[in-house]
Amino acid sequence: MSGTGNDAGNGTGPGGGSARKPRHLPWLTYLLLGPLIVIATIVFGTMAMIASLFDGHGGVQHRLAQAWASTLLRFSLSPAEVVGPGTLKRDGPAVYAANHLSYMDPPLLFSKLPFQFRIVARSGLWKIPFIGWYLHRSGQIPVDSTSLRSSIASMNEGAKALKSGMPLVIFPEGGRSADATLQPFMNGPAYMAVKAGVPIVPMAIIGTHELLPMHGNHLRPFPLRLAVGEEIDTSGYATRNLDPLTAKLYAAIQDLQTRFADRDGNENGVEEGRMQHAE
Repeated sequence: MSGTGNDAGNGTGPGGGSARKPRHLPWLTYLLLGPLIVIATIVFGTMAMIASLFDGHGGVQHRLAQAWASTLLRFSLSPAEVVGPGTLKRDGPAVYAANHLSYMDPPLLFSKLPFQFRIVARSGLWKIPFIGWYLHRSGQIPVDSTSLRSSIASMNEGAKALKSGMPLVIFPEGGRSADATLQPFMNGPAYMAVKAGVPIVPMAIIGTHELLPMHGNHLRPFPLRLAVGEEIDTSGYATRNLDPLTAKLYAAIQDLQTRFADRDGNENGVEEGRMQHAE
């Protein structure tokens, strides 16, 4: 395990930016937004299950997941944008690694990543109705952390997907952060990237903690950002010594959090990042 749990912010928002406070809408969530999100999940989940009967490559299911994710963000009244010096238009597979703040992280990623990918996530998610059914039928990769052997088998399955040309998305922290600070990373992303010979693309999710924190029970609409960093070359690293690569990934995501957490767009590079992703 590498990296530190140092606070990346000062209490004013993830990464220390001058974030405005989220709007608290408990009754709107309970009476309207929450039911709409549940209905959308059931509808798109059912459609994805039907599509899985004939969708051998998962493309149709993935487009349905993207539509579901975009719908959830609209229902949450939280606009989202992609910023940063990196690009999401690269060719070939890579490991896309992001910090984890909220249950709204996957919708943000599915709505903004413009290519088909597979998610590597805790196996417990496969037990959630509709969401778990989609994860199973669409070939996502569960991680069973109950034993080292099971975890390694999951990582090898991820490396196999990468070698076949399929990008992967993973949360190196292994779970959500309760206070929006970056938690220590596991070596899983580095292991899969090195084993498959592909780069790692660091990404920082910003704003989903304000929208729906770990122990929250209603939505608090808030602007979201997905900050994309420059890819990290994994050539020259070995699976027997992954800590330096994991530490480099940790530093890259922490830097993205700090640079792009400013909601007013005053951080250096925000406008430049927007222009790169507006093409």
